Amino acid sequence: MSDLRAAVVLSAFCCLLAAESCRREIRTLNPPISTASRSIQAAKNPYEGNAYAISKGQQLYEQYNCVGCHAHGGGNMGPALMDDQWIYGSAPAQVYTSIAAGRPNGMPAFGNRIPTEQVWQLVSYVRSLSGLEPPATISPRSDEMQSRKSEERP
Repeated sequence: MSDLRAAVVLSAFCCLLAAESCRREIRTLNPPISTASRSIQAAKNPYEGNAYAISKGQQLYEQYNCVGCHAHGGGNMGPALMDDQWIYGSAPAQVYTSIAAGRPNGMPAFGNRIPTEQVWQLVSYVRSLSGLEPPATISPRSDEMQSRKSEERP
């Protein structure tokens, strides 16, 4: 009887461990952020370490034409996002403020045009470009580097 009990405990432990490992793919439909408050001084990114949010941020980066100024992270008219020298800081709250409130000399404010959860997804993606997100959550190759888009794959 004790072997059966040990097997049940072991299988329950394995199920809990497997459930916890799926956390990197959590898709929160209602993020735990207040959309009314745009002052994010000490806020923590609710999508930090979330592979799905980084992927969505990558799509938004293309759709909102961030590529026009920052290229694919290497910089163009706007500064590069792949290095460790960030003008206004690389902490999630600082990147959020740069996107939402804008910065002098070129970075427009997008806070009134982009929903808060999308700003945080952009923050996750932008930070992933310079390796500031956990490596396990970052795609090894960006979409423009793929031979075929993911929706075209068999």
